[in-house]
Amino acid sequence: MTNIIRLRNAVFYAYHGALKEEQNIGGKFEADVDIYTDFSEAAAKDDLKLTINYDEVYKYINSLVHQKKLYLIETLATIIADGLLEKYPSIKKIAVRVRKHHVPVGGVIDYVEAEVIKENGR
Repeated sequence: MTNIIRLRNAVFYAYHGALKEEQNIGGKFEADVDIYTDFSEAAAKDDLKLTINYDEVYKYINSLVHQKKLYLIETLATIIADGLLEKYPSIKKIAVRVRKHHVPVGGVIDYVEAEVIKENGR
């Protein structure tokens, strides 16, 4: 059985970007994570120890977002996906989306988003 745990719009202030100014001033980044796993036993027993604790997932993502300055949100999304797959072997598949607002593109845009989808072991 496959179930999904979703974290939506997790917000972080960090210092990523291709321009030096972005890395110095920083900005708001948002992340969505879809964790495909089997939590049927945890649900049946109402036991947090038998599932993936989303509070711990948020804290782990926060630590990854602040590890070092990156140029690309594509890299950040990949680091988050790879890190969660390694930390939680019970994840069957993961989708990570990272959004960045106020992007210097020379025009009006709401945000830019990069998405990574991976399966455990791949």
